[in-house]
Amino acid sequence: MLSVKRDRIQTLVEMLADYLSAGLAWTLYYAFRKLYLEPLRFGQEVPLEFNETFYLGFTLIPVFWIVLYHISGAYFDVYRKSRLGVLGTTLLVSVLGSIILFFAVSLDDFILSYRYYYWSFGALFTLHFSITALQRIVIGTLKSRRIQTGKVQFNTILVGSGPKAWEIFKTIEQQSVRSGNRFIGFVPVNGSDCEELKKALPCIGQFSDMVNLIKEKDVEEVIVAPENSEHKYLGKFLTELEVTNAIIKVIPDITDFLLGSVKMSAIFGAPVIELRRQLMPQWQKSLKRLFDITVSILVLTLLSPVYLITALIVVTTSKGPALYSHFRVGLNGKSFRIYKFRSMYSDAESRGPMLSSKHDSRITPFGRFMRKTRLDEIPQFYNVLVGTMSIVGPRPERQFYIDQIVEVAPHYRLLHKVRPGITGWGQVKFGYAENIDEMVERLKYDILYIENMTIALDLKILIYTFLIVLQGRGK
Repeated sequence: MLSVKRDRIQTLVEMLADYLSAGLAWTLYYAFRKLYLEPLRFGQEVPLEFNETFYLGFTLIPVFWIVLYHISGAYFDVYRKSRLGVLGTTLLVSVLGSIILFFAVSLDDFILSYRYYYWSFGALFTLHFSITALQRIVIGTLKSRRIQTGKVQFNTILVGSGPKAWEIFKTIEQQSVRSGNRFIGFVPVNGSDCEELKKALPCIGQFSDMVNLIKEKDVEEVIVAPENSEHKYLGKFLTELEVTNAIIKVIPDITDFLLGSVKMSAIFGAPVIELRRQLMPQWQKSLKRLFDITVSILVLTLLSPVYLITALIVVTTSKGPALYSHFRVGLNGKSFRIYKFRSMYSDAESRGPMLSSKHDSRITPFGRFMRKTRLDEIPQFYNVLVGTMSIVGPRPERQFYIDQIVEVAPHYRLLHKVRPGITGWGQVKFGYAENIDEMVERLKYDILYIENMTIALDLKILIYTFLIVLQGRGK
């Protein structure tokens, strides 16, 4: 997609600028130590020599800063960030990073006075923050001008074909400072017509086919402008759009104003309700992924004897392979192969997919033990390591069952906004589902998790899971 390529190029530019800024800040800090701080410490002038310590720092310290900025979300959605927001992030990360580097680089220095530490930390922070903030303001200004002059545009679909849609289209097109929206067409909701809109924009599809239109036409924004009579059609529609990466903006009515739902957004002069895209702050999202990778490596390494013993017991107590795998649906609706220790007889699904039940005769005796202790799930740490799953998240299902669930609960698709997990709030509070009705019942716990995702909630779920394993309450 052109938008993805555009964002990647800009991200690389900003990462390179951050690397060079951090390198320059380190060079000046190194010179400050040699020319000012060390003469105070030793009582004599110290020659400015760029030794191995300098070059090692010049290579590694900028990488350290880029990792911190990546964790903070600085390189996510680069064209949508305000300069004030970028400046705030730069300040917070500069403080945190300077503290870490200060303890790593300067704390073991021999000093005559604590003023040496104050000067050292002050110089480290001031140099890095001022240089990085300056180049980021410059880059942010250049990005803003590219958007305002139309050099960078976001493919946009207008949902609606009545007077409200026409008014918001005129407002955006006639604004003196462009917002970057490039309207590629409109999609009618329920047949409301506006002749002026039809003359200005082509009708590019049907209301029911929006998800496919977003993918096919590389759409980055959807502006929903329904008439009052069309609001009843929007519930299911907005739920389906939640699984896409497009920004969804809804033109509010008077009720939304009274309820306080309307917040400032990027469409100048036109108040909108913007459906949030990020379920977790980017730094928590990065920390969650780092936790997944670290724990998976430890489990796969340290528990390798458990894997071997479990595999041997599985193959010696029933015919068939030690591992069982099949395809399930995960993040963004993509299928992936999930791995488990085989807990059923090898011909368990010879008549097609079937959900397991409490007294399922297809489960082997050792398989029943593995399910109670969740031992059959531990091969999924490989899925976590490669990124198709997370340790904590909604349980993934097969497409066969998803097709049945969405007929009853279309909002099931919201689960595809996050990586599925080995354990989750639905698993902890409800357990395994034995039929479609129970899957729908468990769904409310998974939706509750998605709407309240935090690192703290993940830790709470892990504690509950650990207790369930110890008590053998799994099923």
